[in-house]
Amino acid sequence: MARNILILGASYGSLLATKLLMVGHNVTLVCRKKTAELINRDGTEVRIKLRDEAVHRAIFSRDLPGKLDAATPADVDLSRYDLVGLAMQEPQYTNHTIRVLMIKIAAAKLPCLSIMNMPPLPYLKRIPALADMDLEEAYTNAQVWERFEPGLVSLCSPDPQAFRPPEEAANVLHVGLPTNFKAAAFADAKHNKLLRELEADIDAVKLDGHDVPVKLKVFDSLFVPLAKWSMLLTGNYRCITLHEPQSIRDAVHGDLKLSQAIYDHVDGIARRLGAEAQDQVPFAKYAKAAESLLKPSSAARAVASGAPFIERVDLLVKLISHQLGAPSAEIDRTVEIVDQKLNEKIVAGGSGAV
Repeated sequence: MARNILILGASYGSLLATKLLMVGHNVTLVCRKKTAELINRDGTEVRIKLRDEAVHRAIFSRDLPGKLDAATPADVDLSRYDLVGLAMQEPQYTNHTIRVLMIKIAAAKLPCLSIMNMPPLPYLKRIPALADMDLEEAYTNAQVWERFEPGLVSLCSPDPQAFRPPEEAANVLHVGLPTNFKAAAFADAKHNKLLRELEADIDAVKLDGHDVPVKLKVFDSLFVPLAKWSMLLTGNYRCITLHEPQSIRDAVHGDLKLSQAIYDHVDGIARRLGAEAQDQVPFAKYAKAAESLLKPSSAARAVASGAPFIERVDLLVKLISHQLGAPSAEIDRTVEIVDQKLNEKIVAGGSGAV
């Protein structure tokens, strides 16, 4: 049975969209008008490397059984959809037209699966140890999330690394590290049935007889997506330096002992919240994957290009660690550097308005 999925964000969101289109589900990507016109005319192109192949395959949405369209936030008819994917960067949800759509999504009580690095606040409220913590400071505008029922919001660890090649059009995505999306379950059995349907569909798809990487894996534990925090704090945010951004590989492997100390500390924070060992990714496995990540993180690239706001998982983890009474000097230092670089951009750009 074909499902209709709405995904907010046409860049990283096109990866999940492509996986859904390959098995015959229909997807609407929410994006700017110019990008929507491009996608409605030409479709999307996602480049991904299959196992044992030397070069990336280009997968075009127009060749897939599912139907893809794109729309601006104002043009979305929510009555059509079974599930919403949240694939924009967290600061983008402060845009007025997106906020209006988010109010409608919350009112429609549609299940929302986030593939953001920054976990939506309603999801954090599902974790008892976090439910009453003061974490709003880490969000560009925490009010965006106020109307959402926590049980209707789930989180998917966005482990696949992908980027929009700067020389390409806005409908092209290049997947650098084709790992899996690891999703926590919803509160409602009906929504979990849908999620596990999508998991099974995506798992079964083949391309010319080849298995296609980037699966959707569903877990009962709320803590599986939190494994990404250790990676972000050890690699992604440490790509941001007081000077030029560095690659994730250099951030991790420049001082492997320090990297492991940071990684273990963040894992320890997750354990304090309720995570178990099987919810987490061993440091050695992450360090091995980081060897192939030769570009700065998207957060570092955004800061370098003058963005006044980025997702602040670094600040979120700092706030949690301090409220648990388990601060880390290294995490605090990372937050200071990110704050300083963002403040530099705001000062240089005047008001810092987007």
